[in-house]
Amino acid sequence: MIKVVAVSMNNEMMTELSVHQLHSQEIRWFWVDFDRPTSEEMDALEHVFHFHPLAIEDCIHKLQRPKLDYYDDHTFFIAHSLYSANEEKEEINFFVGFNYIVTFHHNESKETQEVWNRLIQTSEAHVWNQNLVLYHILDKVVDNYFPTLYELEDSLNNLENNTLEESMEKLLERLFEIRHSLLKLRQTVIPMRDLLYRILNSHRLDSLLERKEYFSDIHDHLLKLTEMIEANREITTDIRDSYLSINSHQTNKVTKVLTVITTIFMPLTLIAGIYGMNFEYMPELTWSFGYFLTLFIMLLIGFGMFAWFKWKGWFD
Repeated sequence: MIKVVAVSMNNEMMTELSVHQLHSQEIRWFWVDFDRPTSEEMDALEHVFHFHPLAIEDCIHKLQRPKLDYYDDHTFFIAHSLYSANEEKEEINFFVGFNYIVTFHHNESKETQEVWNRLIQTSEAHVWNQNLVLYHILDKVVDNYFPTLYELEDSLNNLENNTLEESMEKLLERLFEIRHSLLKLRQTVIPMRDLLYRILNSHRLDSLLERKEYFSDIHDHLLKLTEMIEANREITTDIRDSYLSINSHQTNKVTKVLTVITTIFMPLTLIAGIYGMNFEYMPELTWSFGYFLTLFIMLLIGFGMFAWFKWKGWFD
């Protein structure tokens, strides 16, 4: 689907236009949104707008890294949106010229639709232009990163407090899932941060940088997101190390108890082994109290060693 909105020289909003009517001198600027276009609609990128073939190729073959490319009569941007840590990234492409902006996305874009509705309903069409549309969409894209990160932070807090009283194996499994989600978010945020940095430091986007403070604000949000992601990744590392230390401590404790038990039974096994041998001349075997004395000695040794290990603190 191709949606078109244009603003005339008299600042009147026009929406009932086709892409072939956009080069009229009565139009001050226009926005064309390729929303989940068909193959036939994609041909308009080349035959109507005459965009560079490399930029068109980047649109058709997703998923490209966020970037900024300069061409003779337009600038090409790629941004990534992300609504949930469990969802794949969605690509939004922008073609920005001196009096137009063209957006292209293969899937539904909430950010683009929100800005579109806002533009259509505005009573101040005279303050809008293609650069403002680009700013609002990028701002919405970046703002939608925060709920995803906050959701991961809440999961991390619940994991740290173990509110569900889960086993160590379950906790570690969930911890690595959160860490993987943070990595996925990081792989989205950092390229977007670099994209905004290039925009702010470009010498070929003079008209765009008339609103430099607005794009600088988006860049600040991305810096904040980067710091929060890194902080949460460090927390996952600390929690992982703590869980592994606790697990190792518990394993050592169990091993120590089993070692103590084995040690206590070693002399008892020795005595039982000696008197279990089938020698003919063993005086104790013919003594009427030999059996009871042997049991008494074995119990004495067992309780004595147990008391000694207890006194040494090996059961604490």
